[in-house]
Amino acid sequence: MAKSLHIDPEKCTGCLQCELACSYESENTFNPAKSRIKVFNFHDEGRQVPYTCTQCAEAWCMAACPTGAISVDRETGAKVISDAACVGCKVCTLACPFGTVNYNTDSGKVIKCDLCGGDPKCATACPTEAITYASVG
Repeated sequence: MAKSLHIDPEKCTGCLQCELACSYESENTFNPAKSRIKVFNFHDEGRQVPYTCTQCAEAWCMAACPTGAISVDRETGAKVISDAACVGCKVCTLACPFGTVNYNTDSGKVIKCDLCGGDPKCATACPTEAITYASVG
């Protein structure tokens, strides 16, 4: 059965553990700026909401990529980017309606959530279970 990330904004405390875990897993550094998950702070409402790639069924980022650098991981269903095939043109960043495909200035390539190969560190690190990885349906 397919799994996906589930986000419950009501449980988010804004601790940023998800961002730290993601940046460490993906970039080997504790740096929220390099995370593939972001916690948006609604200052006026006093609440935080984590957001990341939703792994769309009709992935516009994948359809827009001129080099075919984005493919579907058959095990997780995640849309993953091949660094070898990515030329850093950023067309996929424009195609994503949610703004969850980003350009990495260090590598000159784009980055997005790949579900950590089926063990998303953001969900593991979340102390309040605002982010969980569970079966769909």
